[in-house]
Amino acid sequence: MTDKLVFSGEIVNPEWMPSWSVIEVPGSKEFFGTGKSVKADTTVDGVAVTSALMPTGQGDHFISVSAALRKKLKKDVGDRVDVVIGRLPGK
Repeated sequence: MTDKLVFSGEIVNPEWMPSWSVIEVPGSKEFFGTGKSVKADTTVDGVAVTSALMPTGQGDHFISVSAALRKKLKKDVGDRVDVVIGRLPGK
């Protein structure tokens, strides 16, 4: 079992929630063993993200990318980011 999920993703406004900006997390259901909301140790372009990973309703999870986080990242919808997700101890 790997300790980290590392990938490059795009900030998008998904069809299933077009008013939100998110990063979809591929393989997250297999990584965490659940399709439910999970807390994780997450960074986006090296910036810590404190919100839980939420289910997409289609099997995997997403990271919500608020306007404040986009400003801190200096990124917007359509931009690519590097994501590192780790399991929290005891999870």
